[in-house]
Amino acid sequence: MIRRRIFDEEHVLFRDSVRKWIGAYIRPNINHWHAQGMVDREIWLKAGEAGYLAMFAEEKYGGLGLDDFRFDQILIEELTRVDSSFQMALHSRIVAPYIHNLGSEDQKRRFMPGIVSGACILAIALTEPGTGSDLAGLTSRAEDRGDHWLLNGAKTYISNGQLADLVVVAARTDPAATHCIGLFLVERGMQGFDRGRNLKKLGLCGQDTSELFFQDVKIPKENVLGDPMQGFRALMINLAEERLGGAIQFVARAERALEITQEFIMERKAFGRPIGTFQNSRFKMAEMRTQLDAAWTMVDHCVIEHVEKNLSAEMAAEVKLFTSDVEAQVVDTCLQLHGGAGYMDEYEINRHYRDARISRIYAGSSEIMKEIIGRAMGLDERRK
Repeated sequence: MIRRRIFDEEHVLFRDSVRKWIGAYIRPNINHWHAQGMVDREIWLKAGEAGYLAMFAEEKYGGLGLDDFRFDQILIEELTRVDSSFQMALHSRIVAPYIHNLGSEDQKRRFMPGIVSGACILAIALTEPGTGSDLAGLTSRAEDRGDHWLLNGAKTYISNGQLADLVVVAARTDPAATHCIGLFLVERGMQGFDRGRNLKKLGLCGQDTSELFFQDVKIPKENVLGDPMQGFRALMINLAEERLGGAIQFVARAERALEITQEFIMERKAFGRPIGTFQNSRFKMAEMRTQLDAAWTMVDHCVIEHVEKNLSAEMAAEVKLFTSDVEAQVVDTCLQLHGGAGYMDEYEINRHYRDARISRIYAGSSEIMKEIIGRAMGLDERRK
């Protein structure tokens, strides 16, 4: 494995502590979470006690004031290597920054302490039936009714949808303007806010994914996040980090797949010798090791760019596109090297293979990533 040069001694020590915490609280619960289709609320409180949630939050809200994305990178890597049920990064690095960066002092005072402690679990509701990754095509509507906003619409494929206590909901605020979108803080128990099914999925079986419905939900003005006409811009800025966080997951999962495959092919025999000693196995493993080293290099470069606040939307799209493709190739090859055993649920590679399939879809599909990259190269059909 290539030597990764972006971590200091404090990061190494942090990784060690995270691994011990995961061994104590994540590993023993994986099968239970998969069976019930979601993690227990208790694990969020345990993560809060450990100081792992929204580490960037100010100390007055219970946070560490630690705004170094590399610590979150380590959490993402170590959690993904073990299981993808507990979506800590969704809470801490995808949704919480909206409240931290756009929220009023009153909003931060009301919500950030619970976000840090794990008492207030977060979700973000963007995707709608029929619109997919196209934020400009949102059909959810929020109407200004003077002392409140009236929210109507439906969302689907919402991660943390069953457990969430606070949902950041994107809705159109001007029917005549394509990019006029507001972000609204919808709290558990608000009248007209209902949750649908906990959706059954191919992978990520221990993580709840839901339909959400909003029928004449009265949103107090104090629950409007930032400028209700400028939410689209905020979404575009935060999506870059979301895609980088995804890329970290993809490579970590593929790295684990390679690790367990190397163990497997040196134990399983064919024609009287370990299958890892055949040329085909050696060549496949060498190819995957090279692919992963290239992927880690790209990820770490983008992490430093992000730490220095230089990560562009185009580079974030590139790293997501590349790493999700590498992950797909690696987990597929690793399952193939497991032979028939890889098709059995009892083998870990089976779970990683299923979990990996969503990587080229969520946070913007690979096709959307190619559009972003192509347009940044000046290859926009509007220029013809």
